Amino acid sequence: MRLSSTSAEMTRTVGTQLAATLRPNDVIVLVGDLGTGKTVLAQGIARGLGIVEPVVSPTFTIAQEYVGRLRLNHLDVYRLDRVQEAIDLGLDELFEDAVTLVEWGDGVRDLLPVDRLEINLTLLPPNAADDDTRVITFEPFGTWRDRALGVAADDEAAVES
Repeated sequence: MRLSSTSAEMTRTVGTQLAATLRPNDVIVLVGDLGTGKTVLAQGIARGLGIVEPVVSPTFTIAQEYVGRLRLNHLDVYRLDRVQEAIDLGLDELFEDAVTLVEWGDGVRDLLPVDRLEINLTLLPPNAADDDTRVITFEPFGTWRDRALGVAADDEAAVES
């Protein structure tokens, strides 16, 4: 499924809607270039899980834990130089009994569970839209293929299956 978001708040709303369907052990991989809205989407997911503290990109800390309706592990693996560093971090243990968001997770795909949802955020070409428009693409793997995402477009978002 693909949808377009025309604002940061709309991207947060997508995350909030998705959060309603999340359960322990869910892994969500956030993929996209710098500035495409990965952390903004993570903020929406956190909001939907009832987390009230500020959610920022854990670029320098690598992992941040939050507690709401479910425990949320927010990872940013951008700064890891080798897959071995992710193994040393105990990545697989972070997936247990929590929702885990992995920013830049495309670099550690081999270490991620088969059951995961990958969300790719991209900007439209400069001549196609303004700087605020993002295309959000959902790609389910494993058991995620059989799950409803709970994400619906509103009047401002365009959805494609």
